Amino acid sequence: MLRLIHLINIVLPFLYVFTFIVYYLDFVKESPVYNKLKRYLLYITIGVHFIYLLLRTLEFGHAPITSKYEIFCVLSFAISFSFFVLKIFTDVQKTGVFIVSISMIFQLLSTVFIIDSYEVKEVLRNNLLGLHVVSAMLGYAGFTVSSVYGILFVMLYKEIKLNNFGMIFNRLPSLELLEKLSFYSVVIGFVLLSFAMTIGIIWLPSAFTDFTYLDPKLISTSIVWIIFGTGILGKLAGNWYGKKVIKFFLIGYVFTILSMFLANVIFPSFHSFY
Repeated sequence: MLRLIHLINIVLPFLYVFTFIVYYLDFVKESPVYNKLKRYLLYITIGVHFIYLLLRTLEFGHAPITSKYEIFCVLSFAISFSFFVLKIFTDVQKTGVFIVSISMIFQLLSTVFIIDSYEVKEVLRNNLLGLHVVSAMLGYAGFTVSSVYGILFVMLYKEIKLNNFGMIFNRLPSLELLEKLSFYSVVIGFVLLSFAMTIGIIWLPSAFTDFTYLDPKLISTSIVWIIFGTGILGKLAGNWYGKKVIKFFLIGYVFTILSMFLANVIFPSFHSFY
């Protein structure tokens, strides 16, 4: 099985690069052939990636969360999967090139630097911890996809303001749809992060002897949850729309990145796994 894992690890970045190229060609040339091929490539890439994560879990006896490069691999899958889910519920077109490019970068880094980890802390073999971390990664992936659509919204808004009706205007969805895509992505991320936090609240105190609610990761995650929850309430009950809600989510994402850096790099945490 280990040889198969190593083989798929090498194949995965090529799949993402090929998928990105086809998405890019479809964005530039709008060919029916590329439009059809990109869907199949996305499904194949996500499927192979899922099998790879499953095989690593079975072979090494723990979820792939024991190093930052394993986390990168999970995050790459999570971003692509979030986009896949979004495609199911919306008629999203011509934006996959921006999403797939992020997954491609994370997977390239993971493939180059990932290591095989048989000997890990015993707590890392717990299935609840794996579910907790993977759910959180899926949640953050939803916020990442939302930020991409938020940036595309701002780009298109500026193009329209400048009466510049070029490729960006012709290829991107309407401002209304980009806003919806950003919002739906936030909702997906918020639900999954809420699930991860629920597992953490119930299980983490009994799993770590040095558990504390003042842990930097817990505090930063809670603030992120509050920010995006406020944005969702503002959209649903406060009649927020357009640039207001997009800017709120983008500011929230900037805080998310900053807080993750501080909590994982600067401040010590009881549940630092690598």
